[in-house]
Amino acid sequence: MTAVTARFRDWLSRAPAPVFALYGGLMAFGAYFAMYAFRKPFSVASYADAAPVLVEYKIALVIAQVFGYALSKVAGIKVISEMPPHRRALAILALIGTAELCLVLFALIPAPFNIACLFADGLALGMIWGLVFGFLEGRRVSELLGAMLCASFIVSSGVVKSAGESVMLAGWANEYWMPAVTGLLFVPLLLFCVAGLAVMPPPSAEDERLRVARAPMDAPARKRMFAAFAPGLIALIVIYVGLTALRDFRDNFAVEIWRGLGFKDNAEIFSYSEIPVAVIVLVMMAMLMFIRDNTRAFLANLAMVGVGLALAGLASLAFQMHLIGPIAWMIALGAGLYLGYTPFNALLFDRFIAASGRTGTAGFLIYVADASGYMSSVALLVVYNFVGVRLSWVGFLMMISYVAATLGLVLLAGAGIYFRRRLGRKDVDDQTPATIEFAADRAAVR
Repeated sequence: MTAVTARFRDWLSRAPAPVFALYGGLMAFGAYFAMYAFRKPFSVASYADAAPVLVEYKIALVIAQVFGYALSKVAGIKVISEMPPHRRALAILALIGTAELCLVLFALIPAPFNIACLFADGLALGMIWGLVFGFLEGRRVSELLGAMLCASFIVSSGVVKSAGESVMLAGWANEYWMPAVTGLLFVPLLLFCVAGLAVMPPPSAEDERLRVARAPMDAPARKRMFAAFAPGLIALIVIYVGLTALRDFRDNFAVEIWRGLGFKDNAEIFSYSEIPVAVIVLVMMAMLMFIRDNTRAFLANLAMVGVGLALAGLASLAFQMHLIGPIAWMIALGAGLYLGYTPFNALLFDRFIAASGRTGTAGFLIYVADASGYMSSVALLVVYNFVGVRLSWVGFLMMISYVAATLGLVLLAGAGIYFRRRLGRKDVDDQTPATIEFAADRAAVR
């Protein structure tokens, strides 16, 4: 680390909380935003000239990439929870560089053999979220930092799809080169923001007092953490499985869904429909930072998930009854979906770690949920394409929104009751020295 970098890190460690939050949030937003340019642009192409491979070629691409992404999440349970902080930035660049190489090979290798390149692309990118969030967790302003990071994956998917569509419409690249070209356009943003994350100071002593120290977790520590709260965590993971399947289907087949709604060759619609969603979710999540008590904040996160599930189900019902139009439906469905989905990716488990009083990392629980969620996404794609489902893209999206909302609300009610009782009283044999120390600190804060 150079003298200039060290001075800048020292300045950040003493900067006012709003300044630090704005800096860290923007760097995290930009880094993850750029990552999406290496993952999602391929989905706006039709690849109509490619022969089917058991299913339509494009559907095979989606399944391959999501399967690679899911396997990466499984590996991330260990890798992310054990990753030393000083290696995160280099790991981000190495993985995204690998993904870009895969996209170049995708353009060079003829179909259908290049499907393997999309699998490898997903395998490389599945750990980026945990690496980026590792710079943000365990801080007093984690809500604001996490909200800005989460806004990136809401907005970025639509924006990079618009960018990919624009690359083809401008004649800069054909369908096969477009993903690699689009990724290259975002390399400067990626390098700048990852460098910005690398100079962030670690959580302060006050951060650790209020949010519990964060440290890498080995296998026994992960096992103890999960076993102590298994019933509630399993219920939350099942909820997240439904939300991930819904979110991924809506995202991966946005082109087909919008065409089914009457919108075709409209590059702006992908961004237009997602920006209002990002604003709604960002404001709602940022408000949780004002709840200082970690147990109450965790339960407030669960309440926000419930509001999101209800909104997603009611939006589909309103659209089916012709009470709202297609754009209003996609925005309302997206708002509900991301209100439910987004807390799992950052703030819900960050506050859970703090409320539990156990030293560890939120990345572990995020990746347990993510691995389960993306495996469900693969299963959903297989069911839709191999089991003979006869619903349209729009009809299938409505159906899974009803299932996710109904099952999710039932499980959420049970999880809320469990965690309210479990976190409200900690058994004596559960109280490690870190837990007892944290409980005393929390009492002092109150």
